[in-house]
Amino acid sequence: MIVDPYVALLGGLGLLVLLVAWVPLVTRELPLSLPLVCIALGAVVFALPEGGSALHPADWLTPTERMTELVVLIALTGCGLRIDERPGVRRWSSTWWLLSVTMPLCIAAGYGVGTLLLGLPPATAMLLGAVLAPTDPVLAADVQVGPPRSGPGGDVRFALTSEAGLNDGLAFPFTWLAIGLALNGSTGGPWTWDWLLVDVVWQLAAGAGIGYGVGRLLGWLVFGRDDRVVLSATRDGFVAVGVTFISYAAAELAHGYGFIAVFAAAVVLRRAERTHEGDYVVHLHHFIEQIERLLMMVLLVLFGGSLVGGLLDALTWPGAVGALLMVFLVRPLTGLLALLPTRQHRREAAVTAFFGIRGVGSFYYLAFAAGHAAFPELKAVWSVVGFTVLVSVVVHGIASTPVMRWLDRTLYQPETERRQAVRQTE
Repeated sequence: MIVDPYVALLGGLGLLVLLVAWVPLVTRELPLSLPLVCIALGAVVFALPEGGSALHPADWLTPTERMTELVVLIALTGCGLRIDERPGVRRWSSTWWLLSVTMPLCIAAGYGVGTLLLGLPPATAMLLGAVLAPTDPVLAADVQVGPPRSGPGGDVRFALTSEAGLNDGLAFPFTWLAIGLALNGSTGGPWTWDWLLVDVVWQLAAGAGIGYGVGRLLGWLVFGRDDRVVLSATRDGFVAVGVTFISYAAAELAHGYGFIAVFAAAVVLRRAERTHEGDYVVHLHHFIEQIERLLMMVLLVLFGGSLVGGLLDALTWPGAVGALLMVFLVRPLTGLLALLPTRQHRREAAVTAFFGIRGVGSFYYLAFAAGHAAFPELKAVWSVVGFTVLVSVVVHGIASTPVMRWLDRTLYQPETERRQAVRQTE
């Protein structure tokens, strides 16, 4: 029987939508995660003779870049909306230390893996370090804080949520550095000053400043005083999508980093909701979370297909060792080092350092860079990144539920009970 491809596509999408709702219920008590199920599903489907041809993302750079960019943008809005903690130097100290210490050290380690283990040229090695450094906001949902007004959820969840919200944007300057090396061949020359002043200083400042300004403006439009005209009166969840796209477009038009602007706008919008009665921000978060899960599932099914379609063909033993070092050694050690000056308990610091999840953002930066410059031996980088993401999804996906429950049981719940007992005696 011949099946119309359009009908098959609709049926497949319908099945995916149902799985988005059903799989988390099934895996709630199991050492599994929705991303792991999606990847396995994609691998099985594309391995079948009737499953169609699996696609290597390097052969479809523009679709890969746009699809991964979209899901990261949606995830960043979700991260910003769910953070209850007011931004500040002391309140966000764990975040600042992770961004200023762990991320640069991970980039340096990735560069070392590329040059020493894989023998990559400097530009390609720098790109490998840049794409493997950020903690992914898409695949880290199981170790992040809950919906708005659900409480902080502990320092681990807060640190991982805020870190994921910011370091995807902070990987951009180093991606541009890799592009500059590929185009110019050395670190000398006027282009390095352009990189420092434009790609580092201006684009970071423009992204943060425009995100803050857009967040304040949209906060007034959404949570204004006159309930007859404010957007919160509509109860429409897709307002969150508008916030995402407007903040991103405004930053990009000003040549700033849109990822940072989106997260900043969502955090500021969350703060504006503090003066508004009702639960509209919770409604916004639920809507954006559902979109994120659906987009993530589609993307990870395609990733699973790429695994059986040649993504790992260029993986060598040194590349596999390098990926394992990044996941199991570099991130945990640099994370622990960064958290030494903070007030995190040693168990919290260990868990925070371990869950440096790599994912969708790495593929975005890789596709973005490949579209702007020619990098030697890039096939090897695609394979190393694909293997790193696969290892991260499997290991962190299996470990997230039991580890976070252990942390809640041994640290957070006793502390909560102690505080309640103190209040009762006062």
